Amino acid sequence: MLLPHRRLLLVVTAWAGVSIAAVPVPQLLPVWQAAGVLLLALALADAWLAARRGNPLVIERRMAVIWPLGVEQKIRLRVRAQGGWNGGRLSGRLFDHHPDAFASRDLPLSFALGAGEWIEAAYRLTANERGDHRFGEVHARLDSPFRLWRAQYRCAGAAEVRIYPNFARVTQYTLLATDNRLAQMGVLRRWRRGEGSDFHQLREYRRDDPPRSIDWKATARMRKLIAREYQDERDQQIVFLLDCGQRMRTRDGALSHFDHTLNAMLLLAHVALRQGDAVGFASFAHAGPRFFPPRKSSVALRLLLDAVYDLQASALTPDYLAASEILCRRLRKRSLVVLLTNLRDEDDATLFPALFQLRRRHLVLLASLRETGLDRLRENEIGDFDDALGYAAAIEYLQARQRQFARLHGQGAHVLDTSPQRLPVALVNRYWELKRSGII
Repeated sequence: MLLPHRRLLLVVTAWAGVSIAAVPVPQLLPVWQAAGVLLLALALADAWLAARRGNPLVIERRMAVIWPLGVEQKIRLRVRAQGGWNGGRLSGRLFDHHPDAFASRDLPLSFALGAGEWIEAAYRLTANERGDHRFGEVHARLDSPFRLWRAQYRCAGAAEVRIYPNFARVTQYTLLATDNRLAQMGVLRRWRRGEGSDFHQLREYRRDDPPRSIDWKATARMRKLIAREYQDERDQQIVFLLDCGQRMRTRDGALSHFDHTLNAMLLLAHVALRQGDAVGFASFAHAGPRFFPPRKSSVALRLLLDAVYDLQASALTPDYLAASEILCRRLRKRSLVVLLTNLRDEDDATLFPALFQLRRRHLVLLASLRETGLDRLRENEIGDFDDALGYAAAIEYLQARQRQFARLHGQGAHVLDTSPQRLPVALVNRYWELKRSGII
C-alpha cells in the first residue's frame, strides 16, 4: 500500500499555486504544464520503484507477557533490513497497534538503516486496565527512493499480554524488607523481642530482655544466662472479603477504587504469606462471585493473582449480609476477615447484621476507601456562597461517616478509613498492629 509523502503533498501544492500565477501571464502556462508532466513522471517512477519489491524489513517485538497495572513498560522493536532501495538506505516510521486502553509515549518511531543492518527502537506503554489484552500488527511506513511516497507493510504479528494488579509494590516490599528499610515505604514494624506465642529458639540472655524470658534449666546446663525467644503464631488465616459493587468503580486518578483495593490486597497477602499465614479471598456484589480457599504454599500468591487479575467492578449494590452468610459457610477455622469496601449510610441495614454474624467466629477488619475529593473540598478556601455550601456538605458527610465508624467500632470491628492511594501501606501497618498485639 502506497501513501503520499508529506514532500509530495508540498510539491503538488506549490505546482497548483503556480497555476494561479499563470492565469495573468500566459507565457508561464507551457512551463507549468511541463513541470506537471515532469512531476507526474517522477511520482510514477518513484511509486514503481517502491512497489516492485516486497517488504525489506523483519521486525520482532520484545516485551514481557505479564505486566503490573499502572506501571510503565518498555516495548522494544528489533528492526532488521534484508535489503535497501537499490542498495541504498531505508528510512521510515514504525506504528505499533497496542491496546486502546494503554497510554503510549514515543510513538511513532523513526528509523534509518542500511541493507543487512539492524537497530532496536523502543517506546513506552502504561496499562490502565486489567485483564487479557491483545496487540495488533506492527506497521512500517518506508520512504520511497525519491521520498515522494511511503510504502506501508505489515511486519510483526499479534501478541497477547496479561495485566495483573500492581505487583511492583510487592517487589519493593521484598527488597526493603531484606535490608530492614521498610520505613521508606511507610511500613512500621515494631518488634517486641522475645515475645509472642510460638517458641522460636534459645539464645544468650541480653541486657534488655525481661527476666521472665530466662530458661533456668538451659541456664544451669550451659552455666550462663539463656533466654527463650518467641515469635508470633504462624498458623493463621487471612481472608479478604472483596466488594465488587458500583461504588468501587469510582476513580481517583488513573486507577479506580477497585484497582487500588486489589493492589492493597496483593501487598498484604504477600506480607502475610511471608509470616507463614494462609491467605484467601471471596468476592461479592457481581455476577459469578469467586472464592479462593486460604493457602500458604509458595505458589499461593501466583494463584491469587491468577484468580483476580480479570476481576472487574460491577454496577450492582453490595449486600454484606448475603456475602457474610456465604463466607461463614465456607470458613470453618477462625480467621482475620478483611472487608474491603466503600461504605455509605445506606449500607447499615445489611452491614451491621453481617458484622454480627462474622464476629461470632472471626476477627473483622473493615477497610473503607475515602474519596480524595472530599479532603480537597474541605481544604479549599471559601470564596463565595457555593464554596461555603460545598464545604458544609463535605463536613456533614464526613461527620456522618465518623459516627458510622464509631458504631462499627462499638460492634467490635477494627475500622480503617483511608484514601485509595494510602490503602496498601495502611492495611499492612494495621495487620502488624493486630499481629503484635496478639489479637490474631
